[in-house]
Amino acid sequence: MSVHRVMGLETEYGVLAPSQPGANSTLLSAQVVNAYAATVRAGYGHLAGTRWDYADEHPLDDARGWTVPRSAADPSQLTDEPAELTAEEIALAGGDARAGSTLYSEREAGGHVLMNMVLGNGARLYVDHAHPEYSSPETTNPLDVVRWDQAGDLVVLAAARRIAQTPGFAEVLLYKNNTDNKGVSYGAHENYLMPRKTSFDAIVAGLLPFFATRQVICGSGRVGLGSAGHGPGFQVSQRADFFETEVGLETTIRRPMVNTRDEPHAVWDKYRRLHVIIGDANLGQVSTYLRVGTTALVLSLIEAGEAPALRLRHPVAALRQVSHDPTLRTAVELADGRRMTALDIQEAYLVAARAHCERSGAGDAQTRDVLERWQRTIDTLRTDVLAAASTVDWVAKYRLMEQYRDRHGLGWDDPRIALMDLQWADIRPEKGLYHRLAARGLVETLLPAESVAAAVAAPPEDTRAYFRGRCLTDFPEDVVGASWDAVIFSVPGRAGLERVQTLEPLRGTRALVGPLFEAGLGIAEFVDQVRS
Repeated sequence: MSVHRVMGLETEYGVLAPSQPGANSTLLSAQVVNAYAATVRAGYGHLAGTRWDYADEHPLDDARGWTVPRSAADPSQLTDEPAELTAEEIALAGGDARAGSTLYSEREAGGHVLMNMVLGNGARLYVDHAHPEYSSPETTNPLDVVRWDQAGDLVVLAAARRIAQTPGFAEVLLYKNNTDNKGVSYGAHENYLMPRKTSFDAIVAGLLPFFATRQVICGSGRVGLGSAGHGPGFQVSQRADFFETEVGLETTIRRPMVNTRDEPHAVWDKYRRLHVIIGDANLGQVSTYLRVGTTALVLSLIEAGEAPALRLRHPVAALRQVSHDPTLRTAVELADGRRMTALDIQEAYLVAARAHCERSGAGDAQTRDVLERWQRTIDTLRTDVLAAASTVDWVAKYRLMEQYRDRHGLGWDDPRIALMDLQWADIRPEKGLYHRLAARGLVETLLPAESVAAAVAAPPEDTRAYFRGRCLTDFPEDVVGASWDAVIFSVPGRAGLERVQTLEPLRGTRALVGPLFEAGLGIAEFVDQVRS
């Protein structure tokens, strides 16, 4: 029972070209990927990464025991088909794919541009549903989740800076948020490795009350009520209004609170990857830390059969009710007729987690810290919501906007408040309202800036991400494909490609394979040693 398990985040960034309001968002997202490739090439003298290997992708497998036929799937579910954008399509969209452009590599400029790449820190950067997405490498604790998630912000920021400096390209702005407030939502997903023996029904039962209320400690806040934001007001979560059902396989339509995708990216009969799509994209380090740390503890409770016996009468409605009340006074109805506030429900999970940790002897520093911060956050929110502004994203945004509204006598439906919502999420340190608060020391940070900057290039050392990242850094010309669970090499002088499986997430670590990289082996000998 602890916060330690294999986990990672996926962030889709909002993308906008102010000087080209009608620009194709897929094109803009492809520019981000190619710009980062160009940035890394300039720094290291070789290609920035490699193509994604789709061989082990199975997006239509459902954890409830079936596979959806491809003919019945929504196109957005077919994530095992690589997105493509040809040079001709770019030209039609008003872009520039001329040979020799500093934004595109020579091998891409004459045909398909780069839409997908694996980075030297073990992460993935690609175009997903017309948004640039950064999927962090596998990590084993909440603090490292924060570190490599925020490294992703620096990755896409570097890409945006590159685009702005490239002749012939319009400036592209990126936002770490989850909606354009015009009815469109994009994801901030989480992934947690679990033992397959854990019943999926138990997972659903344990998570629905937790997910409906977790937003009060880690929501990002949003101006506007309803999926299109037409209702005046402020709410706790960016994503709450976009969920329609309790359980399901989809991620962009009929969004479920608990996703059933059964794609472990690991040994299938040993592991389950819980794919969580209900969270908000966080800018604050403490909010991200608690978002994954508390979820890891709740999953441990579920695995031990000790999750609180709570059941919401209407989970989707409760999710929205909690989000629409920043005073946190709303009580949602349980199936047994009782009513509890979101803070009451969160505290029930906290009490169960603390008791289980005490019984099992889980006393590592991060587990203790998550439990203490969870309690402190609940206590603060009960006493004075605005007092949590230094650690809870939505409260920091809410407080800033309330101060501005009071100063200027504005309603929640004033366009200036909506503009503040967007500017809050701007990833540029000199422009984003969150970053400006952070620069003034008004939000708490957990990691020094140099630690996050180092994670842009360096992979975690205690998961298979270390092997993947080092392969790309040490053998950039020889790695022709990679995914979460494989690296594919083209060895000079050998026929065919050589695929090295990495199905155990806790193998491929620095402790296990570091000596191989330090030995200075040639690619052929290296692959032979890895296979032996």
